[in-house]
Amino acid sequence: MDTITITLTDAADVATEVAARPDGDRVLVRADDLTTALGWTLKPQGLCKGEVCVPVRAYPELIDDTGDGPSWVDLVLFARLTDQPVVVDVDEAIATLGTSATTRAAQRASLAAPDFDVTDLDGNPVRLADFAGQKKLLVAFSSWCGCRYDLPAWQALHAELAPKGFTAIAVAIDEDPEEVREWVRDVEFPVVIDRDRTITEQFDIRNVPTVVWIDEDDHIVRPNDVAFGSDEFKDFHGVDSDPHHDALRRWVNDGELDLAPDEVRDNLFETTADGQLARVHWRVAMALHRRGRTEAAARHFERAGELAPHDFTIRRAALPLQGIDPFLSEEFIELYTGFQEAGQPDYGFSQNQPAASD
Repeated sequence: MDTITITLTDAADVATEVAARPDGDRVLVRADDLTTALGWTLKPQGLCKGEVCVPVRAYPELIDDTGDGPSWVDLVLFARLTDQPVVVDVDEAIATLGTSATTRAAQRASLAAPDFDVTDLDGNPVRLADFAGQKKLLVAFSSWCGCRYDLPAWQALHAELAPKGFTAIAVAIDEDPEEVREWVRDVEFPVVIDRDRTITEQFDIRNVPTVVWIDEDDHIVRPNDVAFGSDEFKDFHGVDSDPHHDALRRWVNDGELDLAPDEVRDNLFETTADGQLARVHWRVAMALHRRGRTEAAARHFERAGELAPHDFTIRRAALPLQGIDPFLSEEFIELYTGFQEAGQPDYGFSQNQPAASD
């Protein structure tokens, strides 16, 4: 079998060049490279990382140590046995691992807000820990969403509530900071760009706008919800901005919360294996897009959309990257129509609550 070099990227987006041998449906990587890239070491008791070992004797097909050379590991089987979604594109010499649905669901259920590490539009590092001791409103938006027009209204709320120990944090789910900049010129609260979908995955954001409330101790106290800064497009989306604004004021000013911790957990989105695999296909697509591998990227954008058909951060976000209008194109209309017909899934817990008259 011929040996090629592929880029192996772990769940934390750390990339390592490794040797690989395509073998039919399998892709083998050297055990030593697996140690370097992922921290798993082949030992007599199995393939191990810390105290966790995959027993090689139970899965003899996992290791190919025939011949006098190094031992090789079946990467796809390894990923399955260690509960990691994986996407391998041999033609593009790329393999990417992700976080399993089980792990991500457990992280979310803890209600501990992940300490993201991203940058602002000028490349300066921003972490959630920078805002310790403050109540925080995470506002996910995008330049390809009409919610970009809501930023001035969020700025007004931020200015009103900041003296009480509050800050809004805008998360732009975009690729190019310059496409975001024109919409935030008058915004004084932090604006970060989530090019690699770090926050999007950590907080399981599936649409924009999405808001998340995070308390002074960095715990999620209101799960993903749809909320608008103004009523400019209320006739289109049907969501009144006032109830959320009033609830936000009660929380910041009086410490009043509508949901107990168990209710927050009950209203978290279900984390699925398909959804997590879709995010890995998205990461592969973006890596290829940035290399100028347009057709290869399109294949992975399409597969990600098939796995997560109602996730706008995947399907709609892919449209402008492929030169498709994210507002008026047939592709967007088809996406939005299907989303409406499905009952607007995963668009925020408050949209699934019964009306007061029910």
